[in-house]
Amino acid sequence: MKKCVSLISLALAFAMSTGAFAMEVPTDTVVQNLNGSQQVIKTFTVAPDEDPQTLIEEPFELEGYLYTFKDITKVENLIDDTKRYTEVVTVETTDDDLSVILEKLMPTIEYDDGQYHGTLTLDHTSLYTEATSYSTRSYTVSETKTIGQLDRNDMSYTNEGRTYPIPTISFFAASNEIPNFNDPQEKILAALYDRLELKVVTQNIAGRENRLRMLKAKQSGSSGQIQCTITLDELLEMQREVAAIPVPDAANELADDILCELRKNGMTVSDRKYLGYYPIAQAKAWLSGHTHVESTDLLALKNYLWHLPADRVMVESTLQRMCVNPMLDKVNDVRSMAMEARDEYDAARSDTNKAGAANRALVKLRGELLRLFEMQKKLEAEARTDSERVLTAELLQDMEQISRQAHEAVGFTYIPLEQLAALQ
Repeated sequence: MKKCVSLISLALAFAMSTGAFAMEVPTDTVVQNLNGSQQVIKTFTVAPDEDPQTLIEEPFELEGYLYTFKDITKVENLIDDTKRYTEVVTVETTDDDLSVILEKLMPTIEYDDGQYHGTLTLDHTSLYTEATSYSTRSYTVSETKTIGQLDRNDMSYTNEGRTYPIPTISFFAASNEIPNFNDPQEKILAALYDRLELKVVTQNIAGRENRLRMLKAKQSGSSGQIQCTITLDELLEMQREVAAIPVPDAANELADDILCELRKNGMTVSDRKYLGYYPIAQAKAWLSGHTHVESTDLLALKNYLWHLPADRVMVESTLQRMCVNPMLDKVNDVRSMAMEARDEYDAARSDTNKAGAANRALVKLRGELLRLFEMQKKLEAEARTDSERVLTAELLQDMEQISRQAHEAVGFTYIPLEQLAALQ
């Protein structure tokens, strides 16, 4: 005896595909009994334009049950298929100039093979050239090239794929205005601008007497006449001597301190500038007759470090403060930290609402003073003159005075910082 069940469900999965489908064969069939209802659920995958009504079957028998159609559930599955495609384009030009080749090539090409479509974009890095024919010419040439033993002497210049040999000695540039680096069209000049090492702002000729003297010199033809010359060999020898001037670690550390100070004050100084400072300082040391770069030689960076003309005052004042007497600047920094720690100790000790506040404040002050004591000992070791040694000694006296007063305020025995450090 056959059991009649009036229920059949069809689940459809629509796929964006151009392939053919065997619609009479389901991709999945599930037979289940749900709450006493016997069901057959068939899943078909069909194209988007397929009519689902064609999938409805006549009543059929399966395992003793007679099934009839009930409803269809549709699920759309969108498939986005991509592939990489490369098309080789060949053009002929009169030479291998990159600009000429690019004029012959379309930047984009539309692509459609019936299944895939899109836009092909020219890959400039894949361009290569090969000669299709040759012609022979003969020349008689002579060349003289002088190359200095300097790592900063650029031996070539590349522009639009073509390299030109130009052993450079110096570049000079002049402009009536500085690029606006906030303008996208002028921003591309930022890297070139940063490579101009020494920058000088010229003002109008000041004073009537000076203007008239310059005018008369120009009228007489004496203005701009060369008064002194040096040979290329003499220049290269000077450059070799400058490059041989030692740069001690103290000079590098001072340059880094200057960099941090300028950046802290909001001034733009690139890493390129910092890493290239030392030839300027070596040149100043050579001109000053120094055997090595000294702190005052870094004063020459006043026309090197500024980015905009408005930065010049900050650069010069920072250099004067940090280079003329760098030890004084470092000693004052440590002294300021010690006095700040003392003020924090006084404020915490006076807090009567917290039990043991004075003792905890003293422990914290001791730790900070010991840290500053290590900095003082380092400065003491770096001192090279009697005046610098006096500065570090006075710093230690001030720190000991702060420690002594703090101990006496809470009735603790005062111990010198050197002994406290030895107990750690």
